[in-house]
Amino acid sequence: MNITDNRIDGGKPFDWGRTSEDYAKYRDIYPPVFYQKIVDRGLCVNGQRVLDLGTGTGVLPRNMYHFGAEWTGTDISENQIKQAKKLAARENMKIDFITSAAEDIDFPDKSFDVITACQCFWYFKHDVVLPKLSKMLKDHGKLLILYMAWLPFEDTIAGASEQLVLKYHPDWSGAGETRKPIWIPEIADQYFELTEHEEYDLNVSFTRESWHGRMKACRGVGASLNDAELSAWEHEHKSLLERIAPDEFDVLHFGALAVLQKLK
Repeated sequence: MNITDNRIDGGKPFDWGRTSEDYAKYRDIYPPVFYQKIVDRGLCVNGQRVLDLGTGTGVLPRNMYHFGAEWTGTDISENQIKQAKKLAARENMKIDFITSAAEDIDFPDKSFDVITACQCFWYFKHDVVLPKLSKMLKDHGKLLILYMAWLPFEDTIAGASEQLVLKYHPDWSGAGETRKPIWIPEIADQYFELTEHEEYDLNVSFTRESWHGRMKACRGVGASLNDAELSAWEHEHKSLLERIAPDEFDVLHFGALAVLQKLK
């Protein structure tokens, strides 16, 4: 399913379904501290019902399943949901996965204790989604927004890989990340109170293969380049890594979270 949004990548269409196999194999990269910071806040744990928006291949619910929450994951891409179901079934995890855009989800009022949005919040039409999320959350329910990105101006391998993406996709708007709080639209103030945010550094371990796969799975590459462009990018990126990267290495990232509580 092609998505076109003038706010993103200069309006160039992208389709997460094209990246699903690489996404399933190479995007499960959050280190344990990423999840521990959620649990330390008493979120997504035993006794809670959690809805994960933009779940992709179910990375968040699958990795947090052992903390005991009851999970539902939704994603606009049917292929992503297929991969999520396959990966969860492999581990005998009972997670409900539903193909749906965030704007179209429909659950009864006060269905969830927590709603999560990891790496996806900026894609939504917030004037449509936020009032829905408020209704679907129980009293005092929490909206948890999560993000992680490499730091291209401080990490040589990340910076060089990013420049290669821009060579093939100059309008890619995922470039140039720096440490910053998660952006919250003004309309959120009508439904939620921002109670906490945190930004922190992370070193994420890769091999040449896994970093190549992680980069290929990103929106600016596998989700948007045509076959010829993608083949050329792959060849050039593999050559780049052979020149500048050891067999195994860490890439400097920052993580961020924002906790919003439903207003009474």
